Amino acid sequence: MLGVWLLLWGSTALGGRADTAFLRRAHDSSGRCTYSFTVASPVEAACPEAAGGVPELRAELAALAARLSRLESRERGAGGSGPRGAEPGDAREPQQASRLEAAYGELLRAKCAAEGAGTGLLPRHRHFGGQQRGTEPPEGSGGRQAVRGQAEPAHAVPGPAAAPRWEPQPLSYQELQSERSEVPVSRLLEETALGRPGKEDSAGCGQLLWVGEPVVFGRADSIAGKYGVWMKDPEPVPPFTRDNTWRVDTVGTEVRQLFQYEEAEQLARGYPAKVHILPRPLESTGAVIYRGGLFFQPRQSRSVARYDLRGESITAEREIPGAGYHGQYPYSWGGYTDIDLAVDETGLWVIYSTDKARGAIVLSKLDPETLEILRTWETNIRKRGVANSFLICGTLYTVSSYSAPNATINFAYDTATGISRALSIPFENRFRYLSMLDYNPAERQLFAWDSFNMVTYPVRLSRP
Repeated sequence: MLGVWLLLWGSTALGGRADTAFLRRAHDSSGRCTYSFTVASPVEAACPEAAGGVPELRAELAALAARLSRLESRERGAGGSGPRGAEPGDAREPQQASRLEAAYGELLRAKCAAEGAGTGLLPRHRHFGGQQRGTEPPEGSGGRQAVRGQAEPAHAVPGPAAAPRWEPQPLSYQELQSERSEVPVSRLLEETALGRPGKEDSAGCGQLLWVGEPVVFGRADSIAGKYGVWMKDPEPVPPFTRDNTWRVDTVGTEVRQLFQYEEAEQLARGYPAKVHILPRPLESTGAVIYRGGLFFQPRQSRSVARYDLRGESITAEREIPGAGYHGQYPYSWGGYTDIDLAVDETGLWVIYSTDKARGAIVLSKLDPETLEILRTWETNIRKRGVANSFLICGTLYTVSSYSAPNATINFAYDTATGISRALSIPFENRFRYLSMLDYNPAERQLFAWDSFNMVTYPVRLSRP
């Protein structure tokens, strides 16, 4: 009873309403018979042809059901098991039945694919090759499956858990077509701007072009982790590797604990391999890990210190002349972020301001062993006017807001030319309180702390 099943499935696939899903049959440009469904959509305006086409579709489905019933009756009378047992003399019926069986198979596959997306008929988020938006497809993959429609459901913010199901509403109608097409991975990345930089821009430096959506790696489980910093060493020294991950929860007056994890996945589970107790408490979220050392600002000082991860002791400390500290020139979110350390492809930096600069951002390049200031730049970007900053390839980039969900990378200052310029690169504050943002040149990603959540952002740079 294939025709009856089609009628039942078409009327119950979206909650049992008889007017929420319809089958349409038509010839394509090559003359082949194609089938498509019309389903309810929360965003599409009503299709003009939908209202007039419904009676014809119902009549066509009823005719199909009657024809299949006759074929099945003939087959049972001949001792068969399906519509292939048509009586002699009806040469067209077996061929039509075969086409209907093929159509049934296509419809069933479309239904299974839609149900497999976990959201009924339309997925809540785009997926390419099994990866979520904001991540690159598996290496070596050669294609993707795409479900294409005229519109998609409104994007919802995903968290670390699975996204909730999309509940359709019978507002209007939308046509879906399901097809499989082979798309080269290089073209997929180019068209969708997903993934990390490809081979063409991984060998050298370039300008920041794009920042992807945040990917959550872990979440702090206590109030001490509302603000914090998490890091990887882009140039580790033995016995440490690039997989080692480090974390500091910075809420409190005596912040001394540095948590060490063997890998980021261990951080996500919340079980550190070791806890370092710093000889001096650190201040705020400006610390970085680089070449086997933790570089941080000791509490209530304008100094920068280096804590050796192997020897577990402070091996260097130097005052930054004139630097504001403990709330004099923080970022716009506060948090005593007067002195911020950063690492890029060119080395170690400190970001701060002074009375002489009248609150504008000042950059200094540091020697990572002695903390000697090698060179200093004074920008025209007010430090209190931006939410955070980071460096890529010797260029300082700033973020417009720490709480606006749709913020931007709004300024860039190039230390090679001494010129600043305005930007408008979209940047998402998913959890609405960005307290730390640093660039990792080895992974070509931004590491951030956003209201208890440790996240990364993929980036794309221009070709050098």
